[in-house]
This record gives sequence, C-alpha cells and structure tokens, in this order.
Amino acid sequence: VSSFYPVFVQLACAFRYGREDLDVIGLSFRKDIWFKHLQLYPAADHKPTLTPMHDCLLKKAGEQGHAFTFDIPVNLPCSVTLQPGPDDAGKACGVDFEVKTYISDVADPEEQLDKKDTARLIVRKIQFAPDATGAPGPKADICKSFMMSDKPVHLEASLDKEIYYHGDPINVNVKVKNETTKTVTKIKVTVDQTTDVVLYSADKYTKTVLCQEFGETIDANSTFDKSLTIIPLLADNKEKRGLALDGRLKDEDTNLASNTIMRDGMDKEVLGILVSYKIKVNLMVSSGGLLGGLTASDVQVELPLILMNPKPQGKVIVLPNE
Repeated sequence: VSSFYPVFVQLACAFRYGREDLDVIGLSFRKDIWFKHLQLYPAADHKPTLTPMHDCLLKKAGEQGHAFTFDIPVNLPCSVTLQPGPDDAGKACGVDFEVKTYISDVADPEEQLDKKDTARLIVRKIQFAPDATGAPGPKADICKSFMMSDKPVHLEASLDKEIYYHGDPINVNVKVKNETTKTVTKIKVTVDQTTDVVLYSADKYTKTVLCQEFGETIDANSTFDKSLTIIPLLADNKEKRGLALDGRLKDEDTNLASNTIMRDGMDKEVLGILVSYKIKVNLMVSSGGLLGGLTASDVQVELPLILMNPKPQGKVIVLPNE
C-alpha cells in the first residue's frame, strides 16, 4: 500500500459504443452512466458489513486487506454486450460495470491514471426472473380471407407461460382451421431479438435468433392443434455481429440478452440498451405460397417473449482459505 497517496476504489457503470483503442487519439466512445468512489486507505468513514466472503478474502489478504461494499441502485441497467463480429478486435460495445482501485491524491482525478497505479475488475449485473413465472402466457389469433376464396384461414398461437429461462424449451401452441381449398405444407416459427440503443442515438434493429420450419401438413377443410417446441440459443448465433448478450466476463461464456424490464419511475435513456423478443408463427401454403395473390407469410401472428435468468437458490459460496 502506498505511504504517499491515498488508495480509492470506484464502481462505474458505463456505456461503450466504440473501439477502446481510439481513446488514445483523443476520441472517447465511453459514456459514464453512474459511478461512486470510496477511500480505502487510509481508512475513512466506510465501514461495510462483512459477509462470509469478506471474511475469507481478508484472511487471504492478511493485514493489508481492506474490505468494501457498493450498493448498486436498482434503476441502473443490466450488463449487456453487443456481440462483436469474427474480425472485430478490442473491447466489445455495450453496458458494463467496472471496479477500479487506484492510487491518487484526489478521489476523482481528471488526468488519466498510470496503469501501474490501477487495478480493474469487470463485474456483471443481472436481473433475475420473479419467483412466479407461471402466469398465463400471451395469445394471438387471426382470421384471414383471400381473393378467389369465400372461406378463411383461422390461425391461433399461444405460449404456456409468460416468462421463460434461457435454454428452456418453449412450447408454441398452434391451432389452425383451414376452410380454404389450399393445403398448408409447413409452419415456420421465428424468434426475433430487437435491440434499441437509446443512450446516444435512435438506433434500433432486429435480428433473427431462431428460424425453424415444421413439416406439418394441414389439408383443405381440416383442422390442426399441436405444440411446436423451440429453443433459441446463443450457440446457434455465434457469428451474428451486434446481437445483444448478457454481459460477458473474461473467459466466461454467456447467453442471449435477457429482456429489459422497465420499472415505474425508471429513465429509459439511462438504461442504455433495451432488449425485447417476439415469436412469429407463419403458415406456408401450397401453389407457390400464394393464396389469392397474397404470400403465405401474410397468415402470421406475433407473440411477445420474455427470456430471463432464474433466481439463484440462495447458496453462499465461500472461497478456500489456502
């Protein structure tokens, strides 16, 4: 520990929207959303309530160890990373949280600190799903009539529940009443991720994270009622640049970004990146996909989808003492 300057620790939430290596030429592509700093040494007025993990780490650090705690405001965004392309280098864009300890004569130095006087650690903020995820799922339906046909196609789709965990199977319940003379040759189900970057621009884009076709035949003047199972996974979308992911830690894999849940009183712009999903169910029809001059994709319904992480079971993980 330095005997000349105090030692501070800072937690910062920031949004990075450009390459980190460009900062050295006077361009900054990082915007701080929130930060807080504490003085660690000499000891100031910060006296955290020690947890079992604190006790374990202090034993490992010895007399030079100094404990600290930050309380992250609930209205701050969760960690989100925009997946880089295969040829992209440097730190990924997105919202991250960084713990930084540094030696300085002031708590908030204006000049850039020397790397040898700092230590950095990226942490991840995740919003877990509420305990009750068995609420009724969304449902949508459409009754479509076509030229040259006096009978319509009825399409209804629904989900079993409101919230799904990443990696869990999703049953899409599909009901069709085909009163036309055409044959439905297959059903296509897609999951789209919409990312809305609200902090610095009105940049909003949609990427398909799942597209699955089911070879279900629905003859003319017949009905169909079946659950189609899908699982949207990051493993199937590793090459898609700009896809939103839950914040990635170094050398640790992650998953598709969780839905952004807006609470009452939250500032939309402070959240930085808003993520949402929707499921689209399309009927593919015979005769080149035409029904009276309209494409089969016009027989379509959309359902909102909420993907989140399950709440931990409350286990305390204590590091070994050696």
